[in-house]
Amino acid sequence: MSPAQTYLTLGIFVAVILVLAFDVLDMVIAVLVGACALIVLGILDEHDVAESMQSAGGPLALLFGGMIVARVLSKTGMFDRISATYLRCTRGSGKRYLLILVLLVTPVCALLPNATTVILLAPVIIQVARALDVDFAAPMVLAAIVSNSAGMLTLVGDPATFLVGSSIGLSFTGYLRKVSLGGLLSVLIILPMLPLLMKDIWRARRPEAAAPQSPARIDRPWFAVLALADLALMVVLFLFGEELPVRIGPPAVAIIAATLALLAVYTARVEPVDEVLRAVDWKTLVFLGGVFVLVRGLSKSGLLQGLSLKVYEWFGADFAMVALAMLLGIGLLSSLIANIPVVAASILMIKGYMVATEAVPEIALSAEFTDWPTTTLPVFVAMMFGATLGGNATMVGASANIVSVGICERNGHRVNFIGFMRYGVPITVAQLAVSALYVLALDRLLS
Repeated sequence: MSPAQTYLTLGIFVAVILVLAFDVLDMVIAVLVGACALIVLGILDEHDVAESMQSAGGPLALLFGGMIVARVLSKTGMFDRISATYLRCTRGSGKRYLLILVLLVTPVCALLPNATTVILLAPVIIQVARALDVDFAAPMVLAAIVSNSAGMLTLVGDPATFLVGSSIGLSFTGYLRKVSLGGLLSVLIILPMLPLLMKDIWRARRPEAAAPQSPARIDRPWFAVLALADLALMVVLFLFGEELPVRIGPPAVAIIAATLALLAVYTARVEPVDEVLRAVDWKTLVFLGGVFVLVRGLSKSGLLQGLSLKVYEWFGADFAMVALAMLLGIGLLSSLIANIPVVAASILMIKGYMVATEAVPEIALSAEFTDWPTTTLPVFVAMMFGATLGGNATMVGASANIVSVGICERNGHRVNFIGFMRYGVPITVAQLAVSALYVLALDRLLS
């Protein structure tokens, strides 16, 4: 790519971010115009677009499968029962509503991908917010932020975390021992910030709304059993699918679960399959696909990969300083770009850096290499924290954010770029500060 094309790519990318920030165009139109500009100017060709879609395939499959499963579960009547229980537990208190939201999202997102968690729990969060007569947009933003943060609790909780962990051969149990505590701290740091960021909801009191009500009736109990069994199978396969003789990764699990859910709907004649597919948030899927195309242009410019040698020039073999630089740098990038493609490019950059320091042989650049020295782990953990938590800052930083904003819009409340940042930026700053301390402690422990 020529210098002129590099500057054009950066200019187009910055222009798209500014258009989103100032709400000049619909977010899908803005991203698609940017992607088309890269193609028309010859910066990207059909092969680049194809590779972008290949990279986007996994995250899009996870989202699509989660949307289908959530839609089918909504027809069982289970959400109404959960909402009623949730509402009773709040006792009409906005404070309890927010705290229970965090407690509800956190364990679910430890087992399911973050965007899937938001999709599944959104009907419950919105229904209880309406019953308490509070704005549901802020709680939906909180749900996305908590889901991203809680995704750090396990290897499968966040796609960006999974991408980094799988690239270095980190096992599920190894992750629990070395990274999960940092994920827990990133969730806990949110709690003392809620009275400041969401004070209107925190102070809300509507005890009459939490009066006991008769539980919602489940009209098709066998269909509910099938739907819940499908959800249970999805969770089990997310956790253990890659250990089976026939490896089943998270994207494939999502498609299998979606297929079984559609089969259950069709067999039980609950609603036409066309209606289920029509309920999919295609706008969010198209937006995320467009973002991958934009990032492909940024990656093709060579800027991210070229940083590997610069990192070595700046820090040498000081892995602690490199870890902090990655935490802040990737955190900033992930707040402006969907974190999954940022991580994909950054992994190549850091692997190149590790080879330059002679910490690992050149074969480490291959995807099959897993014999990473323990002293290098803090750098990769910092990448996980930066990508996952940095994505909390803006509505385009993570797929869960995009999904949450899309759900709000479909329910009559539009959340713009600045509106999301009002909650996301303060929480992200606090989380990255705590993560920096955790990474430094991990580096000292492993050195």
